[in-house]
Amino acid sequence: MERKYIYCDADKCTGCRICELVCSAAKEGRFHQELSRIRVAQPTLAMVTSIACRFCENAPCIDACPKDALSMSEETHTLKLDKARCTGCGWCIEACDFGAIMLNRSTKSVVMCDLCLSLPEARCVETCPKKALSLSTSETIAQKARDRVATTSKEL
Repeated sequence: MERKYIYCDADKCTGCRICELVCSAAKEGRFHQELSRIRVAQPTLAMVTSIACRFCENAPCIDACPKDALSMSEETHTLKLDKARCTGCGWCIEACDFGAIMLNRSTKSVVMCDLCLSLPEARCVETCPKKALSLSTSETIAQKARDRVATTSKEL
């Protein structure tokens, strides 16, 4: 099984935050953006994008956890959290290069995307009104970038 994650096409994302609301509803049973496993970010004035766990092959968050509460599922290539071990110390949050791990303040435990594996499709991908989100692999994203560069080069 290829390692897949939620990819956001920043050219399509409007920053509507529907992905955050849908995620919190699917995972926590209520619409509350702070409980979402996906986050909308605006790194520049001209760019809005969504960020979710990328399930890194050599995940620094796993190495950073002093309680061994995080592991990578060999079967699904998604992060697994042992809630009984998690103390909410935040070391994994600091170690994540993408800002994709969040602390649930009410449970004092971290949360991250699991691709809605218990559902037919990731809710955020399914409901994005602009179809900016997709389930992709690193190779798929790299190929899209190469295609974009090739298209731009031909236009010049």
